[in-house]
Parts: sequence; C-alpha cells; structure tokens
Amino acid sequence: MLASWYEQQGPAAEVLQLGELPDPTPGPGEVRVRVTVSGANPGDTKKRRGWTGSAMPYPRVVPHSDAAGIIDAVGDDVDARRVGQRVWVYGAQSYRPFGTAAQYTAVPGDLAVPLPDHLSDDLGASLGIPGIDIPR
Repeated sequence: MLASWYEQQGPAAEVLQLGELPDPTPGPGEVRVRVTVSGANPGDTKKRRGWTGSAMPYPRVVPHSDAAGIIDAVGDDVDARRVGQRVWVYGAQSYRPFGTAAQYTAVPGDLAVPLPDHLSDDLGASLGIPGIDIPR
C-alpha cells in the first residue's frame, strides 16, 4: 500500500517519507479500513515534531489518527457484516504505530464508527476528537 511515515521527529518537509508498506492485517477485534480521506489534527503534528520533548514512540510512525473510509476486512471476533460499511475513524495512531496516512489502516472495531450515507468522507475524517463525544 502507499503510505506516508516518519522515522525521526521534526518538520514535515524534513522527516515525512512516502512509499510502499505492507497492507495491514486486522487482528482479533480489529477492522481494516480502506482510507478515502485521512484527517490531520494538531495532536498528530505535535507528535511528529516531538512537542514537549516527547520521544519517538515507535521506530516508524504512520501518522494521523482520524479518517473516513470503508471497512474491507475484519479480524476474529468482529461481525463479518461490517465489511463494506462506511465509517469514520478516530484514535488510529493513538498508542499505535500505524495511523491513517495510508491506503489502509487496521484499528479496534469500536474506533471505526458507522458514517451515514448523507455525510461526506471529508466530514467523517474531520470528526476525530470532537466526534468521540457524539452519542452512538
């Protein structure tokens, strides 16, 4: 899959790389989302820049925590009927090395929330932190 990542912290122009990485495989309780729109938020850029002296949490980080897309695979313990579901994703790169700046991301199923058909992928990818307080 095509993805963006960094292996050291710093300004985007200096540290972001673009290339091919293996497609993720969803583990137990996870779904794989084919990302249509990746959302960047201030927390993502702060982590990349090492804000407040934070260190690299993993040797390679695919950034961005938020996205919209379509579930195309599920892991064990996830209802197979979720395949094909439009979703918005939050927290993908929170405490995990692989975020949404890629063609695919695998996240715990509860971090992939159904996105109603009348809402755009752009809106879904922008929900992130504000959207996690929406009653579901």
